[in-house]
Amino acid sequence: MPPKLKTSSLHSQLTVALSLTPAHRSRHFLSPYSILFKPNLTTYLQTIIHRFFSDQSWLSVPGNPLIKWPSQSHHPHCPPSHPIPNPISIHNPDPKFSQNDFSTISNLFTDPNVSPGPAFEAALDQTEVEPDPILLQALFDHFDSSPKLLYTLFFWAEKQPGFQSSATLFNSMINMLAKSKKFDSAWSLVLDRAALVSGDTFAIIIRRYARAGMTQPAIRTFEFACNLDPIRESHSEMSLFEILLDSLCKEGHVKAASEYLDQKRKLEPSWVPSVRVYNILLNGWFRSRKLKHAEKLWEEMKMDDVKPSVVTYGTLVEGYCRMRYAERAIKLVHEMRKEGIEPNAIVYNPIIDALGEAQRFKEAMRMLERFLVLESGPTISTYNSLVKGFCKAGDLAGASKILKMMIGRGFVPTPTTYNYFFKYFSKHAKIEEGMNLYTKMIESGYTPDRLTYHLLMKMLCEEERLDLAVQVSKEMRARGCDMDLATSTMLVHLLCKMRSFEEAFTEFEDMIRRGIVPQYLTFQRMNDALKKEGMIEMAQKLRGMMSSVPHSMKLPNTYSRDGDASRARRTSIMRKAEAMSDLLKTCKDPRELVKCRNSSENVVSSANLLIEDIKKKADKT
Repeated sequence: MPPKLKTSSLHSQLTVALSLTPAHRSRHFLSPYSILFKPNLTTYLQTIIHRFFSDQSWLSVPGNPLIKWPSQSHHPHCPPSHPIPNPISIHNPDPKFSQNDFSTISNLFTDPNVSPGPAFEAALDQTEVEPDPILLQALFDHFDSSPKLLYTLFFWAEKQPGFQSSATLFNSMINMLAKSKKFDSAWSLVLDRAALVSGDTFAIIIRRYARAGMTQPAIRTFEFACNLDPIRESHSEMSLFEILLDSLCKEGHVKAASEYLDQKRKLEPSWVPSVRVYNILLNGWFRSRKLKHAEKLWEEMKMDDVKPSVVTYGTLVEGYCRMRYAERAIKLVHEMRKEGIEPNAIVYNPIIDALGEAQRFKEAMRMLERFLVLESGPTISTYNSLVKGFCKAGDLAGASKILKMMIGRGFVPTPTTYNYFFKYFSKHAKIEEGMNLYTKMIESGYTPDRLTYHLLMKMLCEEERLDLAVQVSKEMRARGCDMDLATSTMLVHLLCKMRSFEEAFTEFEDMIRRGIVPQYLTFQRMNDALKKEGMIEMAQKLRGMMSSVPHSMKLPNTYSRDGDASRARRTSIMRKAEAMSDLLKTCKDPRELVKCRNSSENVVSSANLLIEDIKKKADKT
């Protein structure tokens, strides 16, 4: 069992680790929370409602009782910490980029009274901002979960005198449309603006089709692109072919990728796949946990006399480690050495990761020591794997030591590193520890990523900490992470659970405004709750909003409008589980279990009959 770590000990170790960061060595850290209990419910909700409609995130306000922000005095060699500005701002190293223009348009994006389309265009006209590709690219990066508003912004900019879109901005627009599954609109842009289209454009569309499970459109996009003169002249066909296979494999469509490869080989019998193509397919089969297919492909690669690279061995090692065959992976390391290929991080990292996952930390540390003597040496991923393993095992002291070790060796932790701590805190509802680590990250100059906010929101929503969840959502927006489907859904569900229906409606409405289609489950829960509360007019508006966007009407099997029916079903499941547990304790004949499983009779009664039958047989003997 991993050693238990006291909260104070963990805080001190993480504080030391954060203070060792090369770029930011602030001497002042945030105090633990002074308020982590729920106040009187009425006062509590009134306070939240006030904060919900406030523009500024009070997590960022110095002197707030929940989080003490440090004083403005700083170490002479340290850059000052930056509280979150209001309105929204970003780091702007480019002098051509106007921060005022960015803030002005950002305020329109966050204004719930401004709708996409003509109203948004009129508001943009009134700002008198002269758009340029750099400014628009920053807005696309910041509001990546607001497709409708970005769509209006792009076309408004194109109408302005002197504006010319860059290839990067154009591809961002294509990606935004394809991400929202607006493939028709994406293709319209591709066909209308051929001068901006490149191989990267088609790579984006291929990847988005694969992610949407649309394998045939992805293949047809590749074939269409290969027939265009610019693609042929730039010799991008093979690169796009590899992107097609990689996209299909990463999204679980390995069979489709393999079949298309076989089709190409039949059409061109003399063509032999490159080592990169083999690596992609090998990785795909391993990710799908199809060991026999992967090993068969490995043999085919040898028969085609394609020389494996260090990436090939790394893919094989990672695949075996993923399937818990660490010993086979280590044998491959010896094999590749015989082939004259020296292992590097691509090979060692998966082994260390697998040993960490299996909580074989002594072996993982020995492997790390072996790795240290190599010229390439460990990477940030190596240390992150160890941090992940210790956090999963609940050994935060061990994880903190790895954190300190990596910083001491010159590696700056990434948001991924700290997200493993946040995953542990989220899983075990450690709100105080999680929020203190978050504030210390901000104080030390780190920028949380989207997953950090997802984990924080998940933890706070599950623990019904509406006050903190609302304010973390503000932090998320202000730090450049637009609220996406997952975080917005969590917040809406929590608001409904806390009976803050007007605020839930506002968030739901904002999702629609920005172009995010809420899950049908979210709509159904809100609709049922509003009708139950007698808020008929609001329920009608909700139905109107949902009907205005294309959506699925599927609900999970566990969903029930009738709470009594839901409780009855849970009770029935528990009775069946208990009966099956009794059966497994007394039955030693697998054939009897099969009969019970296949029976169309009620599980409980059939289990009781089987138990009686077994007892009778036992009495006879």
